[in-house]
Amino acid sequence: MKEQQVSVLDAVQIQRKIERIAHQIIEFNYNEKEVVLIGIASQGWMLAGRIGKVVEANSNIKVHLVRLQMDKKKPLNGEYHFEGDVLDWSRRSVIIADDVLNSGRTLIYAVGEVLKQPLAKLTTVALVDRRHRKFPIKADFVGLTLSTTMQDHITVDLTPGKEQAWIE
Repeated sequence: MKEQQVSVLDAVQIQRKIERIAHQIIEFNYNEKEVVLIGIASQGWMLAGRIGKVVEANSNIKVHLVRLQMDKKKPLNGEYHFEGDVLDWSRRSVIIADDVLNSGRTLIYAVGEVLKQPLAKLTTVALVDRRHRKFPIKADFVGLTLSTTMQDHITVDLTPGKEQAWIE
């Protein structure tokens, strides 16, 4: 971490946030046998994988993990690739996860792509929510909400052994 960086979550805190989010997902989906958990590449995918493990370890819910590859800077280019446990998720409970929710652009375009199929329900997850919305979307399950300036940048690293989140 550089001198200008301020840590907001360490590895232990991140794990606690993931466990809390996973338990909220279990409570919200108590009557579901399966859920589809879509992680927006790359950190959202890592977050989804960790949440999925906690959900399966603490419930009878089967988690289908899907990675969503998209151009976050140009989401209108229409290149969305779903990888992993891809199945027909119509009429299922779908959860979309990303590491940081800032303007809402990435998450709202991901939701738009997922909504091309009829779903039973859709919820969203963000490990860190900055609340700088330009798009009308929110995270249903949030690990940490931060009030930051527009110049601040939140970075999350979920690489095993390097887990942390910081403000630059």
